[in-house]
Amino acid sequence: MNIPFLGNRHTKAGGVPPTADPDLLAECEVLRAQAAEEGVVLDDTPASLEALDQLIPRWRDDEETLTWLGTDAGLYLGTVLIRTVPGARWEIRADGEPVVRLTSGREFEVVEAGHDWAASGVPELSQLYAEVAEA
Repeated sequence: MNIPFLGNRHTKAGGVPPTADPDLLAECEVLRAQAAEEGVVLDDTPASLEALDQLIPRWRDDEETLTWLGTDAGLYLGTVLIRTVPGARWEIRADGEPVVRLTSGREFEVVEAGHDWAASGVPELSQLYAEVAEA
């Protein structure tokens, strides 16, 4: 997925994808607004992922909202990971897809996971976090 606001980025010398601005990726405006409407505070912690998992998915009836919310959910999951898992960081693939890279070298496609969560609720964001955090 090419996220337009990230611009057209190229890999650094040696084929290493550039890192992304964590503050820009953490904005997640649609998700934060939806959560606030339901009284959920997104404080970039694993507990906030659990709270998101408990929301009633009213957004599933609106395709446009579903798409934006899925992207935001993935970016928020990534934000929680990079802020709580030592050494985790954002990288942007050559195709523009933001991924979380762990110190082990494993990449986690958070945006894809966010879309799955928004569309079906499975797997839960908190479950994904736990799986990645222990890797």
